Amino acid sequence: MPETAVFAALASPVRRQVLQVLRDEGPQPVAALSARFDLARPSFSEHLKVLRDAGLASQTRQGRQRVYRLEPAALQDVRAWLEPFEHFWAARLAGLGAVLDELP
Repeated sequence: MPETAVFAALASPVRRQVLQVLRDEGPQPVAALSARFDLARPSFSEHLKVLRDAGLASQTRQGRQRVYRLEPAALQDVRAWLEPFEHFWAARLAGLGAVLDELP
């Protein structure tokens, strides 16, 4: 089972949105990321720390800026854990489809 830190990190809508930005737009300086959220800087910094601690994001320095990057490897563990559930629902939905096809 994946680390509980990853699930705890993914539990927050703010952190999920940060991950989406990093996925869609690539590495971002902290200032650019934080500008998207209506949060105090310390609160936003705490969200970034949780992402780093869970291994979902990393930070590097570029001059005076801290740049955040998505680290998708931790998400592979989550995906592997969720895969049996996907198979479960796929089978259930296929069964529902068969029942619906038989209805007039």
